[in-house]
Amino acid sequence: MAVIAISQQIGSRGIELGELTARELGYRFRTGEQLIAETATRFNVSAEQMKWFDVHNPHFWERLKTESPRYLAYYRAVMLREAADDGLVVAGRSSSHFLPENGCGIRVRSMAPFAMRVEQVAAEEKLDHSAAEKRVRDFDATVKARTQSLFGIDLDDPIHYDVTINTARHSLSCFAATLAAIARNLDAESDSARMLVMRDAAIAAGVHAALMAHPQIRDAQVAVGCTSGIVRVSGPGLVPPWDDLVIGVAQKVEGVAAVEVGAEEVPITLTTT
Repeated sequence: MAVIAISQQIGSRGIELGELTARELGYRFRTGEQLIAETATRFNVSAEQMKWFDVHNPHFWERLKTESPRYLAYYRAVMLREAADDGLVVAGRSSSHFLPENGCGIRVRSMAPFAMRVEQVAAEEKLDHSAAEKRVRDFDATVKARTQSLFGIDLDDPIHYDVTINTARHSLSCFAATLAAIARNLDAESDSARMLVMRDAAIAAGVHAALMAHPQIRDAQVAVGCTSGIVRVSGPGLVPPWDDLVIGVAQKVEGVAAVEVGAEEVPITLTTT
């Protein structure tokens, strides 16, 4: 079954669109806020820190001191684990950018004219017009900078989405029906290979997050890939005893069938606490 991930401009009613689409399809529905909360619980980190990471872009001189790469790995693992179960609509945050290429995911961007978004935010957050206008401008700029920093993409470039929707044009129920039709067609066309791509992405993300959460590995530079449940971890200096440690951590992640480790020449730096 398809996975629909909606990235929304603030005030464009993307979450409402996601709820209607999930109801139309009988799919599960999750918001970015819910996934953030689940990520904080699962990885024992502060929910407030996770939210701060999610909408703020650190200056380049701060990045090495922040938890951004780790929090990004944690959130990706939780989001893709949900997606691997199929039949999901998720709205909000940067979830659409985590969907793997050639999988059974549909990337959607929810947009609306600036004036309409200001009115929507004013109503939702009980702000006066000037405050709502500032809120929308500031949020747009911050999230766009953050997405550029983390993913290297322009958030508003339609090339990164399968569908871009201007929610001011027609009713949300009309757009929900359209997305549901796309999902049903994708379900009819999808083969086991597409579903395997999604599940392998979830396994790789889970292993990467587990490695970054481990106190002896944490900030080590490793790359993780997965094919048919077989995980390959590569990075500088993955030689005994560190290779066995990495294999032990990876083997505990759900769905891992086998683990291969590839070492590089430059020594790896691991903590000893």
